[in-house]
Amino acid sequence: MQRLRYLLLITLLVGLALGAVSPVLAQEGSPGVLTISTTYPSMVIGIGETVTVSLEIYSPSAQTVLLEVSDLPKDWKAEFRGGGREIRSVYVNRDATSKVDLRLSPPDTLKAGTYQLKVIAKGNSGTAELPLELIVKDKIPPKLSFETDFPTIRGGSDFTFRFSVTLKNDGDEDITVSLSAEAPREFSVVFKSAGKDITNLPTDIKAGSSQRIDVEAVPLTSVPVGSYPINITAQGDNVNAQLTLTAEVVGQPSLSITTPDGRLSGSATLGKDNPIKLVLRNSGNSPALGVKLSASSPAGWTVTFDPEEILEVPANGEVEVTMNVKPADQAIAGDYMLTLRAQPNESATKSADFRVTVQTSTLWGIVGIALIAAAVVIVGMAVVRFGRR
Repeated sequence: MQRLRYLLLITLLVGLALGAVSPVLAQEGSPGVLTISTTYPSMVIGIGETVTVSLEIYSPSAQTVLLEVSDLPKDWKAEFRGGGREIRSVYVNRDATSKVDLRLSPPDTLKAGTYQLKVIAKGNSGTAELPLELIVKDKIPPKLSFETDFPTIRGGSDFTFRFSVTLKNDGDEDITVSLSAEAPREFSVVFKSAGKDITNLPTDIKAGSSQRIDVEAVPLTSVPVGSYPINITAQGDNVNAQLTLTAEVVGQPSLSITTPDGRLSGSATLGKDNPIKLVLRNSGNSPALGVKLSASSPAGWTVTFDPEEILEVPANGEVEVTMNVKPADQAIAGDYMLTLRAQPNESATKSADFRVTVQTSTLWGIVGIALIAAAVVIVGMAVVRFGRR
């Protein structure tokens, strides 16, 4: 009985001793868990595409980890890459992670389907496996296309035609394209993106993306009324896209205010209406309709037109108008400025400055001369009379 108690006491002491040292042994000697992982274990690739899988290998203890691939599909090639070289193993520090790339190259004869393989990491602490899945699809061939909501824009012969188009890359590969335009010789065409001129620069269009491009067509001369096609082209490697835009030049009046002799000046006499002949000339390619005439003049002046409204000034034609000018009663002799305006329907107002030289009435000149003559006679008579005395 005493021997039994002694054995139990020894067993208890041994158990307590083992329990006290076991945590230390686990910390120093236990290898922990080796793991291998990737952010994208299942990927979709195109036929003939080489894919690189980024791997992360974690180890709770410092060790060298051997790497290999199992269940590799037939005719596939696999290699681990690190530091710019092909590798077969990687050293992982204690409680740290090392990164490795796995490059997979399928054969050119690969068919669409789902392919599976495993990445295996072997270390002193054990083995870790990572299943990978590659879903191979037929790659969409390169394809470019243009789209626009407004292929036709109307404007006058001095109008800048601005088209907004979208160039799309519907393929699975990035494409570098060059842009060109075929336009009538009367037009200059430039391409812009984000406000910058890209006419002579290659443009990169990412796979499955699109880019907004502005096309500006500027008439170099006065262009006759008509429709002018502008063919734009985006040319990439073995692929291109084309789109026809139309600049529709519409008729537009172009008014000017002048006189029969071309001089924008005249004279006016105080105290009466002074008729002055004006000419409304239309050098545009469309008649100016419903032209209303008005003027800004000095205070107290009266300026009227006959007629005040002209029904039509023909294209490349002219119409004569009479302007009646009556200066203010208190005006003094000198030069004054009038601003004349012609406002057609649905068109911009045209204006011109007209100088008016105010002259005093001839009657007042005659009166002045008579007064001077009378004064001379009176002075002469006085000299004769008092000179004799």
